[in-house]
Amino acid sequence: MTDVALTGTVEQSAGRPPLRWRAVLDACAANPGLWVTPLLVVAGVSVAFGTVYAGRLDSLEARALDPANVLGQLTQHLMLTLYSTLLVLVIALPLGLVLSRPRFAALARVVALVGGFAQALPAFGVLILLGFWRFGLPSAVLGLALAAFLPVLRNTIVGLAEVDEGVVEAARGMGMSARQCLLRVEIPLAIPVIVAGVRVALVLNVGTATLASYIGAGGLGALIQQALLLNRLTVLVVAGSLVAALALLVDWLAGLVERAVAARTG
Repeated sequence: MTDVALTGTVEQSAGRPPLRWRAVLDACAANPGLWVTPLLVVAGVSVAFGTVYAGRLDSLEARALDPANVLGQLTQHLMLTLYSTLLVLVIALPLGLVLSRPRFAALARVVALVGGFAQALPAFGVLILLGFWRFGLPSAVLGLALAAFLPVLRNTIVGLAEVDEGVVEAARGMGMSARQCLLRVEIPLAIPVIVAGVRVALVLNVGTATLASYIGAGGLGALIQQALLLNRLTVLVVAGSLVAALALLVDWLAGLVERAVAARTG
């Protein structure tokens, strides 16, 4: 690669235009396949809810499936997912930036081993142990963050490590400091890989959050618990449909963001 090409690459990575969501929407309109997932989710949830609510519900089912109760637990589930993902980002992104530096290569391997061990631990067991420390939302958020920590950390380190060394050297040759090179060249080029890790963390948190009800943190897991305790299949259908739909929609939205970031950096 010539010096001119390297310089052009650095200038492009340092001055990327902002994400143009209008262009993303136009791309969605031009690619009908992108709408398959949300349409299938809406259709599936509509069928499940229509089948359940069209039938006659007994007093226990009616209380459990009261719209205010379902909406409240859905809101709690979204809050659990949001808080735990934010905690992951606050911890994993800066740590990944530090561990991506060559002088911390040995420490990065140790952290990766510890993170892999933590990832192998059953999320339910971690949540129960944290419940002994503190019952409720804080323990649930911490447990969910631990379960989704490794994908973001690993993708941050890998994304930065995959940046072309020639581009970094060209940036330094143009007079950029190490910090400027990191912020204006390396991070923008690594963003697509980092966003992919965040996408995985989001979907993991949506699924794992169903276990948070066992330590009093609420969420859709509480509705599933009600269904199992009451032995009511109709309640279980509604709860399961909501969890599946939420996971698919979150993955779809994160995929749109990933597509937008890839188009910006491509």
